[in-house]
Amino acid sequence: MNSDKKPQSSDCFSLLKELSETPGVSGREEQIRARISEYLAPLVDELHTDTLGNLTGLRRGHNSSGKRVMLAAHMDEIGLIVTRLEKGFLRFAPVGGVDLGALPAQEVTVHGRSDLPGLIASRPPHVLSMEEREKPFAQADLFIDVGLAPDKLADQVSVGDFISIRRSADGLGKGHATGKAFDNRLSVVVLLQALRILQGRSHGWDVVSVVSVQEEIGLRGAKTATFHLAPDVGIALDVTYAEQPGASPDEALPMGSGPAIGLGPNMHPVLRQLLVNTAEREEIPYTNEVLPGNSGTDAWAMQVSQSGVPTALISVPIRNMHTPAETVALKDIDRSARLLAGTICVLPEDLSALALDDQA
Repeated sequence: MNSDKKPQSSDCFSLLKELSETPGVSGREEQIRARISEYLAPLVDELHTDTLGNLTGLRRGHNSSGKRVMLAAHMDEIGLIVTRLEKGFLRFAPVGGVDLGALPAQEVTVHGRSDLPGLIASRPPHVLSMEEREKPFAQADLFIDVGLAPDKLADQVSVGDFISIRRSADGLGKGHATGKAFDNRLSVVVLLQALRILQGRSHGWDVVSVVSVQEEIGLRGAKTATFHLAPDVGIALDVTYAEQPGASPDEALPMGSGPAIGLGPNMHPVLRQLLVNTAEREEIPYTNEVLPGNSGTDAWAMQVSQSGVPTALISVPIRNMHTPAETVALKDIDRSARLLAGTICVLPEDLSALALDDQA
């Protein structure tokens, strides 16, 4: 009998919805950091924010061994930034890997002197030539309308103001949910749920939970945090591509089949095997994610900090990544949290157990 417990979907979705809808574009994460801090503080012994903006919580192990595992889940989301005010409208540039094709007609919030609701618009199709209609949208074709006259707009918005997508998270059928910024707010939910599980279990290692910033523009938060903390082991939490029409079967993984465990040169083979063993022991469904090079996650930054950190990666498959309609199976969040907590509880007392066998 499979012991995979029924996920607390309502609690999971409620938290995911709250974090998803809270703004936090790379470089301006203060609102989402404050919200996450409220949930993280009761689960750790110490909590602080570093110079770059990473939120770091320390949960001490039960035997005070001094060994530390760093968990990394980034809080920032892709978004936009104002580049020019043009006759009562806003021109903008992307912050992170924004899909321009998904932007037309999207509602946004412009974070000026106060938050302003706006809409991403373009020239209507009936004024376009047939040739123009067949071309994909370019950034120059798009602008933001907040409904203000030019002089009023200039009083409220400045070049350099950040813009976030405004979208509510919603439940779908069969325990699925959709919304914006699931990359990577859902991994923050994984981290928080794992810490809640650890409240009722014994773990020898100190757990340092880093909710990192500016991942979407270069893994910056994880780079600085790992260098500062110098952990003995690192586990990154992120999302990956789920199967959907048009997705390559070589890159996409089944959604609803549990967490994906990274496999490749970015991953420490002994630590990865510990994750696999934990999943099999606790009967948690999982898939393998083959990553032949750069994983594109905080694991890439963690692995090569200082003299090197044994690193692993747990990813949750989502559809429609980097769009306002990212979609996840909620049970994969629950399973990922159980896998993470279970692995932390069996980290070896002797670090030599993680040594690579040169004779292999």
